[in-house]
Amino acid sequence: MPDSSSTGLDRRQLLRGALASTLPALGLPAAAASGPLIVGGLPVTCNLTLPVACSARALTNKASGNAPFQFEYSKYNGWPEIKESLMTGGIQAAYMLAPLVMDLADKKIPVKIVSLGHRSGAVIMVRTDSPYKKFKDLTGKRIAIPSRFAVDFLFLRKMLAQEGMTPKDIQIVEMPPPDMPAALFAKAVDAYCTGEPFGAAAQRAGYAKPLRMTRDEWRNYICCVLTVREELIKDNRPLVQNLVDHVQGAGNWLDLGPANREKAIQIAAGRKFFNQDPNILRFVMENPTDRVTYGDLRMIRAEFDELMQLSIEAGTIKQPIAYEKYVDESFVKATKAAPITI
Repeated sequence: MPDSSSTGLDRRQLLRGALASTLPALGLPAAAASGPLIVGGLPVTCNLTLPVACSARALTNKASGNAPFQFEYSKYNGWPEIKESLMTGGIQAAYMLAPLVMDLADKKIPVKIVSLGHRSGAVIMVRTDSPYKKFKDLTGKRIAIPSRFAVDFLFLRKMLAQEGMTPKDIQIVEMPPPDMPAALFAKAVDAYCTGEPFGAAAQRAGYAKPLRMTRDEWRNYICCVLTVREELIKDNRPLVQNLVDHVQGAGNWLDLGPANREKAIQIAAGRKFFNQDPNILRFVMENPTDRVTYGDLRMIRAEFDELMQLSIEAGTIKQPIAYEKYVDESFVKATKAAPITI
């Protein structure tokens, strides 16, 4: 179990997670655990549908005086911590890196992707005072990525390949996304590739600029996906379906216009969720408005096949993995996008 100071889980949530992980051994359904479903996520705008979904569900429960479904966001700071909690059953659901879920499923960890969370939203940043205009200029330089399982890394590989380069031509450094802007400012790295708002944070501060953005180079880019443990699917399908309905509804709602995005910024910036400067989140939403998109959350097999092939080429996945082994499309196929009233 990760330390609570690194994940954002409080003692009560840790105990609840530990109880949930022991229930199958006791022969009790996971649905019998009291309290809301804890859903892990990183403070990145690729996860923005999650705070919106959680807030909308909580408001509905409050207005009706009834709480048939409850889910609650828990902030993690890095992929290793969230992976460990999901693997051990400390949490039953999380936004995860798609290739990482493929690998976990292949290693017989009982997890399934049940929904997308976003599209686009990754950037490769360099200092504004640097001479770097193309990737050839970064030969031998240090470039930070969140994880070798991150789709950000696959994006970086794509951009290198366009100029006849490979990761061997640069120095790869794995680093939690929140640490990247400071590392670039201190010149500890020469560039970094990550999801927002950690590109926007440095850009808005004036010392960094995008070298490449997925919105320009990889329009159907997906990275963070809603992932749940299979025992939760088995024991409480209605709860999983309601969560997917709210994530899908949140995606539609976010892309309806700037007023909704502003509401989402105010929600996500709060201490309960990302605990970030709302001006940085606003910068992501406005510069340009399609820097991250949320309205198209279809599960498309060919897109996952592409991610898998790129991951195999990158060496992070060793062999092809059957789509059905890591994806459960049934919830998206049955979804009735929840109305978001916040």
